[in-house]
Amino acid sequence: MSGFVVKGWCPDAFRPMMAGDGLLVRVRPPLARLTAAQVEGLCEAALRHGNGQIDLTARANLQLRGVTEAGWPLLLAALQALGLVDPDPVTEGRGAILVSPDWREGDDTHAIASELRARLAELPELPGKAGFVVDAGAAPMLADAPGDFRIERATTGELMARADGRMSGVTVTRSNAADALIRLAHWFADSDGRIAGRMVRHKATLPEWAEGDAVPASGAPMQPGGHPVGAVYGLPFGRIAAESLAAFVRRHGCAVRLTPWRLLIAEAIAPAPVAGMLLADSPILHVDACVGAPACPQASVETRDLAARLAPLIDGHLHVSGCAKGCARARAADWVLTGREGAFDLARNARAGATPLHTGLTPERAVALLGAC
Repeated sequence: MSGFVVKGWCPDAFRPMMAGDGLLVRVRPPLARLTAAQVEGLCEAALRHGNGQIDLTARANLQLRGVTEAGWPLLLAALQALGLVDPDPVTEGRGAILVSPDWREGDDTHAIASELRARLAELPELPGKAGFVVDAGAAPMLADAPGDFRIERATTGELMARADGRMSGVTVTRSNAADALIRLAHWFADSDGRIAGRMVRHKATLPEWAEGDAVPASGAPMQPGGHPVGAVYGLPFGRIAAESLAAFVRRHGCAVRLTPWRLLIAEAIAPAPVAGMLLADSPILHVDACVGAPACPQASVETRDLAARLAPLIDGHLHVSGCAKGCARARAADWVLTGREGAFDLARNARAGATPLHTGLTPERAVALLGAC
């Protein structure tokens, strides 16, 4: 039996989670965008009330680390004053909306996501990890991103609503897309979806109005470098120091957008080198690794130093997980190292905790094995 604990919920600003380095507080900026003033304020709060380490998550949220129990109420007040946290805990908890990061004001993604945010009070109570995806750009980007109730661009060019895990969905329009998401969420709640926890695991038959033959169009996530929105920077393991982020934004005076791929978009600036931020694709951006020990009390191994050593050696996607919970990557990876009792298990084409090919590996042995593959 594994020693990790599945919480069944994700931390947010009102419900922080204790980690090995203090409280972890998650922030969901509306439409995954922060103005320059909001970035500077958030960084100041992260330094004052936490350890100054900021993580960009797979849901395009920010996690502030090392927050003290005494500092958490002060941090919460600061985030509310910045407009980054809703004053109502219930509304804040319903705001898990992942948007295509290249939206423009007034386009379909912006309009639908903004309407959904304005109607959060109409949503039912959902499992803590459930969320929405609005990926309504001309070129879809979020096919592999987590989300239970989805608006996407169909192969026909129309908008479509789809329940995660179903291959097809029903066509919608810009004016009724938010209605479809809310209705789908209510059906999920009314059909005992909370038992499954996520739509992809919910096997109930969809209602007739949600069944359709619309198929999502194919697309790809963005890459580091120049982009019509601005400059796209890669963050190794999604982490950046608050001092570095604040200095960058102060220098450029730019708003920032978050993505689910450990990429940060600096609006309306030309790409220029920045220490600790990547302007070109790199093997380190294709490795998932949780914070590991000692920052996470459930991990028995260090993860990120090993992941950095392995990144240039791996052909494919690597996941290094501190325990079988697999927080850094829910999907299968080409290679996965899972920490167990101070050593690593190695599996192929699997998720963390899968039946291993090798067990009890030291970091040196893992490097030797994977370097020879």
